[in-house]
Amino acid sequence: MHHHGYLWAGPKERFDNEALRRPPHPEPPPTGGKPEAVQRYREVAAGFPTVDLPPLETAYWLVKPRALVRGTWHEAKEAAAWLAETLAEYAFRFASEADRDVARLASLVNSAAARLNSGADVAFGYYLERPSYLSLAVVTCSPNRSMPELPCPVR
Repeated sequence: MHHHGYLWAGPKERFDNEALRRPPHPEPPPTGGKPEAVQRYREVAAGFPTVDLPPLETAYWLVKPRALVRGTWHEAKEAAAWLAETLAEYAFRFASEADRDVARLASLVNSAAARLNSGADVAFGYYLERPSYLSLAVVTCSPNRSMPELPCPVR
């Protein structure tokens, strides 16, 4: 078992494009369906695996391009250390003052380490100024507990 880290920061309006953050339905629209629905399905089917937006379900990071992996760790504590460093790097930009609290962030990182050690995934999201959004995730791999059929992106 190992862990992959992912980070996305960008405009909140782009993050809010949920159609590109969820996988396409397993079955395409019927052949005689509305052309708009067929076209939208094609766009989502082509875009979801390649777009850098955070998926709605954390495990789906594993189907994203390998270049989006920010780090790979064999130990949960190493992955949690990356989370701590990244949170510290962005904390001054958090829109909510409560989210900047150092003790709160340390508690989140400690909890994340325990969850990762158990084989679970971890995801955090924060509103930044302007309005922007920060998404951090560490996904357990080989296999992923919630979606064991997903392949490892770095093999």
